[in-house]
Amino acid sequence: MNKLILASNSPRRKEIFTLLGLDFSVAVSNNEPPISADLGAEKSAFLSAKAKAEDIFKNYPDATVVGADTVVAVSDKLLGKPCSEQDAVNMLKALSGKKHEVITAVYICSPVKCKGFTVKTEVEFYELSDEEIVAYVKTGEPMDKAGAYGIQGKALRFVKGISGDYYNVVGFPAAEFVRFMEREGL
Repeated sequence: MNKLILASNSPRRKEIFTLLGLDFSVAVSNNEPPISADLGAEKSAFLSAKAKAEDIFKNYPDATVVGADTVVAVSDKLLGKPCSEQDAVNMLKALSGKKHEVITAVYICSPVKCKGFTVKTEVEFYELSDEEIVAYVKTGEPMDKAGAYGIQGKALRFVKGISGDYYNVVGFPAAEFVRFMEREGL
């Protein structure tokens, strides 16, 4: 395989790549289009992942570049990363007691071809009290995460159930990525 570059500075994505045993480097893209409810969750996440991968690939045309983006969808609203503590509180209130979808799009550019995919996982939260939400937001943990929570962190206490890929909710669908790369010859 060509040199592998992760177009993300996400600690969770780096950890997942390490768990997969991949030899990779990181190059962060600043090309991240805003999520758009008009486009829908899948298309919005896909276009963002594609923009990140293509942005880095133009500087490393001999490498295989992986871009990814995660969006949370609940009640026809798309939730990216919160821009303030109040935004995080509002997001968690919107998720409280409900099922939501976590959509991660992955886009790969290589010298052979560029192609991507999306994975959806359904997560259900328990009903959350205002006190629980505020205490969680005060930890700072939700501030760099789509939907304002990290299932692998302190928010594990909010999760009533999950249907689908756990690692997709963490931020990168590892098993599908490996299979996709094999299927596509990337």
